[in-house]
Amino acid sequence: MRAFRITEWGQQPQVVDVPVPTPGRGELLVRVAGCGLCHTDVTLPHIPASVGSRLGWRVPFTLGHEAAGWVASSDVPGFAEGDPVALVSPTSCGQCWHCLRGLDSSCPNGLAGRGYGRDGGLAEYVLVSSPRFLIPLGSLDPVTAGPLTDAGATSYHAVRRALPRIHPGGLVAVIGVGGLGSYAVQFLRLLTAATIVAVDTNPTRLAAAPTLGATSTAADLSDVRGAAAVLDFVGSDDTIAAGLAALRPGGAYGLIGAAGGRLKPPLFGSLPRDGEVFTFQGSSIADLHDVISLATTGALRLDVQRFPFDAVQDAYSRLTAGTLDSPRALITF
Repeated sequence: MRAFRITEWGQQPQVVDVPVPTPGRGELLVRVAGCGLCHTDVTLPHIPASVGSRLGWRVPFTLGHEAAGWVASSDVPGFAEGDPVALVSPTSCGQCWHCLRGLDSSCPNGLAGRGYGRDGGLAEYVLVSSPRFLIPLGSLDPVTAGPLTDAGATSYHAVRRALPRIHPGGLVAVIGVGGLGSYAVQFLRLLTAATIVAVDTNPTRLAAAPTLGATSTAADLSDVRGAAAVLDFVGSDDTIAAGLAALRPGGAYGLIGAAGGRLKPPLFGSLPRDGEVFTFQGSSIADLHDVISLATTGALRLDVQRFPFDAVQDAYSRLTAGTLDSPRALITF
């Protein structure tokens, strides 16, 4: 089968031919229908080999952590050949203190996983090590469901974390309304009675934000003050500083974006008084169950731009350049 893989550290990924995986006892084989692309994928080949080794990553591996498809082979009760499924994006052990309490997004054993150090979904078939990593899709189309597993579930996790700080009519700012932020706007519309401000420098994204549920849009946060919550899906020095400055006392700032920004001193006066600052990348299995349930009702828009597998390099180039026609790029098989 064809797969888009990192074959060596420091080298660009490439399409190669690899054997179709053979599932062992308790494992399942999934035929991939579609796999979403993420900015994180672009940075992975440039990780130093020493860092990859410390994380437990094994080169070569296939990229892609937003996959959905159909069960191709299973000896696991509850899953039969042809069942449409989504693949849980983050990896977790299911046995540690965090996992046993439903906090699997904090599992310390999840540093290596599907698409990051292990074979992911940018291939015609993908091996799934346990049925706990499969979510039945019911009536949802697996071709377009893949981005729900990361972009959807991660943004849902962010909104859920901020909910206790958001009062009816309160102001919430979403910085970056691309692949993840566009979902966050939708979840805020569905789960709160907040005024939602979408913030982005991309005029195309700003134009689309009101159709997703944003009350207003802004190119920056210079005029936004008194926010009950700010969800930052960029994470640069500028967005961190502006996001914290926009909060009211008791507000919540969530750092989800991984642009590498830092909270610079002086810290006194820059943090929200009696507020909350949280950071994470990823989501829990419970988050994904909730997201798929919402999508099944038709409450979510799944805006993707489809590319055939042969155009995977072009799709990544457009993702990096910010010239996609939709918030998320999707490779179809």
